[in-house]
Amino acid sequence: MSNTSRIAKNTLALYFRQILIMLVSLYTVRVVLNTLGAEDYGIYNVVAGVVSMFVFLSGAMATASQRFFSFEIGKGDESGLAHIFSVTLTIYAFLSIVIIIFAETLGLWFVCKKLVIPPERMTAAKWIYQCAVISFLFTLMTTPYMSSIIAHENMNVYAYVSIVEVVLKLAVVFVLKTVSSDKLILYGILLLFVALINTGLYRFYCKRHYKECKFRLFWDKRKFSEMFSYVGWNLFGSSVGVFKNQIVNILLNQFFGTVVNAARAIASQVSAAVTSFSQNFSTAIRPQIIKTYASGQDEECFSLAFRGCKMTFFLMYVFSLPLILEMPFVLKSWLKNVPENAVLFARLVLIDALVDSVSYPIMTLAQATGKIKLYQSVVGGILLLNLPASYVCLKIGLPAYSVLVAGICITFAAFVVRLFIVKLLTDFSLRRFFINVCLPIFLVASLSAVVPVIARFFVKGEVLNFICVVLLSVAFTTVFVFFVGMNKTERVSVVSMIRRRIFNA
Repeated sequence: MSNTSRIAKNTLALYFRQILIMLVSLYTVRVVLNTLGAEDYGIYNVVAGVVSMFVFLSGAMATASQRFFSFEIGKGDESGLAHIFSVTLTIYAFLSIVIIIFAETLGLWFVCKKLVIPPERMTAAKWIYQCAVISFLFTLMTTPYMSSIIAHENMNVYAYVSIVEVVLKLAVVFVLKTVSSDKLILYGILLLFVALINTGLYRFYCKRHYKECKFRLFWDKRKFSEMFSYVGWNLFGSSVGVFKNQIVNILLNQFFGTVVNAARAIASQVSAAVTSFSQNFSTAIRPQIIKTYASGQDEECFSLAFRGCKMTFFLMYVFSLPLILEMPFVLKSWLKNVPENAVLFARLVLIDALVDSVSYPIMTLAQATGKIKLYQSVVGGILLLNLPASYVCLKIGLPAYSVLVAGICITFAAFVVRLFIVKLLTDFSLRRFFINVCLPIFLVASLSAVVPVIARFFVKGEVLNFICVVLLSVAFTTVFVFFVGMNKTERVSVVSMIRRRIFNA
């Protein structure tokens, strides 16, 4: 199977997964918000957000695991793959101990003493915090198994387990509606059980199908040092995401209270649902970028990265454009009670995610080299500016949305710097990137928006306006992506793939 066909197959599997997850998530967020109320929903998000500050550990380890697994598969080294798994699991166990220490000391103190939470809800907040900590530890120890599945490009399994997880979360919503006890506490406990089941499914599958997914006592100072160094710098890079999201969320809590946290949470849900579509493609293409680099196929590697940058943006833009234009109607239809600022927050978060989406394959290319010290230190340092910039904006009296505007500017600056750093690490051509990626993205984004924007202001009636804008946005984006965003080779590949799907159906 060719690289293009394999990527297309994996992307379709992830898309099926994501469509179901998005539909269920949209429903569950609506029910949870209305069942808990804006205040309790805000409490859950800000308290769980404290634990989410540790999520960068899981994300960094997942990226590192996938990189090393894919690299060893690209080299065809089965024994090295088994050694990498054992080293990875050892590092995860060590990090779990560190997390428990920090979570039960500094983290618990912060929740009890620094967050703005009504005194009568503090007990519930503590329950939520402890459940979130344990859930995160289960998720952390699941990551090596999930990374192995992705490195082997067995996306169907990854999709099926994710679907089971989201169906269980849907069941949690129905249980939540039927009980009369403290719904916030129960919500945290039930989500903990979902995390436990999810962990068990991944471990069971991997131990049965991948012989390297068995822990063995193994010590190799060189491998351990190489991976620990890689993980360390990846941790720094991933921790920056915490400052951009969770720390800013805490700042908003300090200046405006939990109702603004609820608006930010809704915006984040919208962004996560849309971003996941482009990330699915990025997840599908990531192993191929690393494997082609490991096997010395530099030209193929760069072509995959360029194609990935365009497609991750296009796949997200086709959903983002109608949402940005019709956000008031979407949130009003989705939620019974739309929190103040939610519409503007959601629009700005989507714009930020669009800018960031172009960087996903570039990040993978940098990680494939294994030389990430310069990349993570410089890019991470730029993204860390989100914290002081947000604090200054709020301190001088700017409105809450100003932190999101500052974040967009910093995200764009980080994207530009990424390009120059990858140029230093590889034979990456900035000129080719501008011509093959930046120019098509600019043309597609600007040209496809003209007619939907005009329709937004001239079509009367909320429902008719929404239908027209969505249909025109999708239609014009698709047309311009095919004829302007893709080159001739890419268009031929897409047409061939569609024909195969039709005639083989």
